[in-house]
Amino acid sequence: MNIAQTITDNIIKQLEAGVAPWIKPWHSNGIDAPYNPITKRYYNGINFIQLSMMPGSTHNWVTYKQAQSVGAQVRKGSKGVPVIYFSPLEVKDRVTDEVKKIPMLKHYTVFNLDQVDGLELPAPAERTMNESIASCEEFIKTQRAIIKHGGNRAFYVPSADYIQLPELDQFKSSADYYATVLHELSHWTGHESRLHRDFSGLFGNEAYAFEELVAELGSAMLCAHLKIDGQLQHASYIDSWLKVLKDDPKNILKASALAQKILSFTTKEEAEEA
Repeated sequence: MNIAQTITDNIIKQLEAGVAPWIKPWHSNGIDAPYNPITKRYYNGINFIQLSMMPGSTHNWVTYKQAQSVGAQVRKGSKGVPVIYFSPLEVKDRVTDEVKKIPMLKHYTVFNLDQVDGLELPAPAERTMNESIASCEEFIKTQRAIIKHGGNRAFYVPSADYIQLPELDQFKSSADYYATVLHELSHWTGHESRLHRDFSGLFGNEAYAFEELVAELGSAMLCAHLKIDGQLQHASYIDSWLKVLKDDPKNILKASALAQKILSFTTKEEAEEA
């Protein structure tokens, strides 16, 4: 089973239908990113993307054995979703005897909580959009990014290291404004003094499209983290994202890993596998 190809095919199918599958109304059911209530950890990187685009009434996902460990049971006939992880494989060089560790892609299966009987969770604490926006404003301040306002475009300028945005009242909603800030802030993290990503791409080429995909996924993760349900999708990039993904199915793994670094860098929290 080529899990990278399977995930990429699922994403391509939705993008071709004009839908970016990582876009969700994160705060609508009081729960944020895909979460494992047994380990009390969030699913990261590509698993965030994979589980976000799956049907299910909750954002809680567990393995068959985890459900059993707390006296619950996955319903017979339920179809699980593969999530991936990297396991190091030690390989010895025949000439030098040097042992190298090669990351091997593996996967296991998880089930949404609505497929599990006997596992009841307390209702999540309600959080208003005003509370989410206040939290987001404080989060943005802690980044110490230079943000300028004016004009009708949103963009990040790597050479001068600042973000340019329209005024807040030009957006359809406050949530859309803050989602846009988080998208540009995701670009901002790529500066050479921070995460040092490749900004050499020109508009329309693959390097540019790949960076836009990284920023889009990074802002989706940040919106989930902060419970902001603003509009993320940049429809004009869908065709270029499709080309990036079709050229190499591993590109979604690379992009989601870089997006996870954006979340870890801005929140100062190291990712732990769920």
